[in-house]
Amino acid sequence: MKLFGVGTDIVRVNRLKKSLNKKLLLSRIFNEKEIVKCKRTKRNSNCFSKRFAAKEAFSKALGTGISKGINFNEIIVLNEKSGKPYIKLINKTKKIVEKKLNTKRYKISLSIADEKDYAVAFVTISI
Repeated sequence: MKLFGVGTDIVRVNRLKKSLNKKLLLSRIFNEKEIVKCKRTKRNSNCFSKRFAAKEAFSKALGTGISKGINFNEIIVLNEKSGKPYIKLINKTKKIVEKKLNTKRYKISLSIADEKDYAVAFVTISI
């Protein structure tokens, strides 16, 4: 596999925290699985911030930004049982990504981290 793109993003947790009370905004950015997971965590604003940063980093690695039909709530940040984060694409966004990459075989690697005030994500896409 060869490297297609790299993306990184950093989010100030307080910036996103102010928007978390708006249900419409939450559902436009996050998938239901992400909302359930983050609402169960003690520091849910950090949980949401890491996922937001991952979505931004993914869009940068893809080279599109959030445009051209890419929807944030169709870029789902989940965790394996071990805790390792990963990105799952669904619906229209998945089709757009496959068309842009010209393949259905690709690998998305994700690393996310947070501290009290910041969340950061790093994404690579290989084809």
